[in-house]
Formats: sequence, structure tokens, C-alpha cells
Amino acid sequence: QLQAFGGGLVQPGGSLKLSCAASTLVLDYYAIAWFRQAPGKEREWVSCISSGGSTNYTESAKGRITISRDNAKNTVYLQMNSLKPEDAAVYYCAAGPNLITSSIPSALRYDYWGQGTQVTVSS
Repeated sequence: QLQAFGGGLVQPGGSLKLSCAASTLVLDYYAIAWFRQAPGKEREWVSCISSGGSTNYTESAKGRITISRDNAKNTVYLQMNSLKPEDAAVYYCAAGPNLITSSIPSALRYDYWGQGTQVTVSS
């Protein structure tokens, strides 16, 4: 029900904007989170935006990554700037209920997942 797209190959220091769109799910009612998973590593939470627009970021994302939503387009975005090689991963979007801050990074809290989009950061 969710589709993540917009990944690609970018040089270190470059930017990418990922999108998370839904076909049958109305994203207005959900918190939307982005996670990423690099080869050989566990899935890692990156950012979340609540249904009301409140945002949270993992420490490594602060200042470089911005999450936003356009309810009219039923889409959530992840603008990533100053990309580093360690940002390379498959990025997934997920939808779930609004959560208390301590629960936001838990993948188990989200009910719907997109298929992932590959981000490669390399010169």
C-alpha cells in the first residue's frame, strides 16, 4: 500500500529527495517514518513525521535530512542533503499510529511498509 521511490546514485555531499506515496491508504491519519538498512546491518530508524506534522530525527540525520508531508498529494518526502557514504542503504517508509517519542524508532510499531528504494553514495 506504500511505495517508496526516488533513490539513486549520488556523490558524497550530494542530495536526494525520496518520496513515499500510498495508493489506498490515506496518509493524513498516520505517522510516517523512514527507516534504512545497509547490507549486513540491522534496519535503522531515520526520521518520522506525525499526522499533525511533528518531526523527529535520528542524531546522524539532524541538520542534513528533512521530512515533510503533502497531504493533498498523499505523499511524504525525505529530503537528504550532504549525503555521506554511510547513508547508503535501502530506504523504507512505514505508516503507523502517532507514537510517544521513545517508541518512534521501533519498526515493530508500524503497520504498513513500502518496498524500499536504494540509495547509493559513491564517487
